[in-house]
Amino acid sequence: MDVKKDVQKKQFVSDDEVKKLKEELEKSKKETDDFKNKYLRALADYQNYEKRAQTEKEQVGSNAIIFFVLKLLPFLDNLDKAEIFIKDPGLKMIKDSFLNVLKEAGLEELGLLEKQFDPHSAEAIEVVEGEKDNEVVEVLRKGYVFKGKLIRPAQVRVSKKAAKNIS
Repeated sequence: MDVKKDVQKKQFVSDDEVKKLKEELEKSKKETDDFKNKYLRALADYQNYEKRAQTEKEQVGSNAIIFFVLKLLPFLDNLDKAEIFIKDPGLKMIKDSFLNVLKEAGLEELGLLEKQFDPHSAEAIEVVEGEKDNEVVEVLRKGYVFKGKLIRPAQVRVSKKAAKNIS
């Protein structure tokens, strides 16, 4: 029986030990919550970093294409000028093919002729007398937009209404 009492005594845990174990459990729960919060913050930071890196990568690629297209625009301008003087169907076909490749890449020509002058998309090279105020009467150099972003403003002549002399 003495052995039985010893076993029973050992099975019971004192109130102090229970209190100590509860404190350790609470401390462990707090540490676990802290680690979980730190993990979630680190995960969110990493996901934001991935998104930012992807955006920057796409922007660098887009800027490289824009730079390349800007280098090709003088060649396109020269093809336009040559087409005016040389009436060759082969030249027209080459120019149209080249223009289609640039359009597929995202290039769009600004259609400004006979429209209201917009200083955000065109440079006024000359003001000439005309029937309406601030209307584009001639495009001297075409302007282009690449994927919605202006990459080269047009150079245009703008009309100014003539003042009537009342004498």
